Amino acid sequence: MRILVADDHDLVRETIAAFLEKEQRVIVTQVATLDQALAEINKAGTFDLALLDYTMPGMNGLSGFERVMAANGGNPVALISGTANKDVAEKALKLGAAGFLPKTMSAKSMVNAVRFMAMGEIYAPLDFMTAEEEINATSNLTPREIQVLKGLCDGKANKEIARDNDLQEVTIKLHVKNLCRKLGARNRTHAAMIGRDRQLI
Repeated sequence: MRILVADDHDLVRETIAAFLEKEQRVIVTQVATLDQALAEINKAGTFDLALLDYTMPGMNGLSGFERVMAANGGNPVALISGTANKDVAEKALKLGAAGFLPKTMSAKSMVNAVRFMAMGEIYAPLDFMTAEEEINATSNLTPREIQVLKGLCDGKANKEIARDNDLQEVTIKLHVKNLCRKLGARNRTHAAMIGRDRQLI
């Protein structure tokens, strides 16, 4: 399998290449700019997978990404980035990207993702793609939900929160359930942790 890794950060590029080259039958070509990537495809032919850094020289947003997609003969092209947000990832996927790899991924996860994409599958890490939805959801909390969240952060039981706010305990349970859904929390304790971390109360 021939893989092109295009990234202007030497350490990042070399680290990714080193992990990929540990796999059997993987040959990695490294370049630092979009122009070099296109030149390499012209010279050596299409790659089984091309990984492009979103902010390397010549990319010009996703227009450089589209140029490599056109040059790589329909073979998978994926975006890698340490700064791009979910919107960029979604736009790249709509344009036909094989995937989106945050540079915060572990080496093992990245190798698995590369193998996945090389087989023609689409890869985008669920935690990255849903993280901003959770953050955006915090702005949709009602004043009552903020009151309940404050109670959770204070370590109070549902009965205490109900008494403080002159509500029924069953109503508090419903608010806690909604809070967990909106914040992407696993349980009431997790919701309280998220509330503190994001300074919602």
